[in-house]
Amino acid sequence: MEPVNLAIVYYSATGTVHTLAKAAAEGAEKAGANVRLRKVAETAPAEAINAKEEWAQHIRDTADVDVVSGDDLDWADAALFGTPTRFGNVSSQLKAFIDTLGPLWFHGKLSNKVYSAFTASNTPHGGQESTLLALSNVFYHWGGIIVPPGYTDPIQFQSGNPYGTSHVVGSGPPGDVTLQAARYQARRVVDTAAALKAGRPA
Repeated sequence: MEPVNLAIVYYSATGTVHTLAKAAAEGAEKAGANVRLRKVAETAPAEAINAKEEWAQHIRDTADVDVVSGDDLDWADAALFGTPTRFGNVSSQLKAFIDTLGPLWFHGKLSNKVYSAFTASNTPHGGQESTLLALSNVFYHWGGIIVPPGYTDPIQFQSGNPYGTSHVVGSGPPGDVTLQAARYQARRVVDTAAALKAGRPA
């Protein structure tokens, strides 16, 4: 059987979600998937970006990461979406990309794929769960198969979020437990997508 094609689509302003996305890519590749790591286009004005050095620096640091297009989701058997929380919701940058996918949705090219999501917030209880649930609303409309990490691995009892990998930025960079959780979540997505892909011909 051909390997699972996984698109990891994320928005990151200062690098935290990018770090989680890279860990997810590691986990997926270890599980045998073909991975496309893709950022969404930045839509914030230059004056806002340049007012925060970490933001401007992250854009420079990730200049070599390809910007996502609809073709990446068309190609994918599964997709992991990452976003920082924005008032308990999805970042406007990721939402802007999602809003371009109407033609793919209309032609049924987003359905029957495996989807999952991860996030970060500045503070504890900063909208992590509601952000992940908001992304699930999108996946419902697409006819996707939502695969959360749940409490299906010992690392999940340490990371503590069954909805998806999440990190509190105020506690510092993502640590080992969070990165392990991101790798596990991606592996679970790949394994589920592989089982579906194997079963479809039958």
